[in-house]
Amino acid sequence: MKFELPKLPYALDALKPIISEQTLNFHYGKHHQAYVNNLNNLVAGTEFENADLETIVKKAEGGIFNNGAQVWNHTFYFFQFAVAPKAIPEGKLLAAIEAKWESFDAFKEAFSKAAATLFGSGWAWLVKTDAGDLDIVQTSNAGNPMRDGLTPLMTCDVWEHAYYLDKQNVRPAYIADFWKIIDWKVIEERF
Repeated sequence: MKFELPKLPYALDALKPIISEQTLNFHYGKHHQAYVNNLNNLVAGTEFENADLETIVKKAEGGIFNNGAQVWNHTFYFFQFAVAPKAIPEGKLLAAIEAKWESFDAFKEAFSKAAATLFGSGWAWLVKTDAGDLDIVQTSNAGNPMRDGLTPLMTCDVWEHAYYLDKQNVRPAYIADFWKIIDWKVIEERF
């Protein structure tokens, strides 16, 4: 199976000023593309040559896992944004958020804290457990909660390449802006 960089559902300049065209050119066009290229080179002739990304994320190790998970994580990340996003969840997802964190604002605060306090590079995730409960988890580097049997619903990429061109070293400013482009319609569908 040859992996390809998925076409974004919006133009490269569509998310500015939250995420600049320059950042998307580097983050999506160079970093994400490099993970795709690396993965295609690494899986050739291995047991993962014809595997899908989810299988690679769950079962691979080393470079194949790192690049495969980064392809999956980045695709998941980029496809949760919209130019005119649904700003607040409703229905069953909102009820689940309120059951766990008491309010949507308390959830946002807890998620933002998880993203801000992750040491080094990685991801903050909103996940659903097998029991249907929600939780917030952090993963380092290419980590993905599917390896722990969790279902990812939303993620914040806190690798510096996600925000450094726009926010320099001010990760909390990036996280604050992150909420302005999250499309809760997408997250509700994942839920």
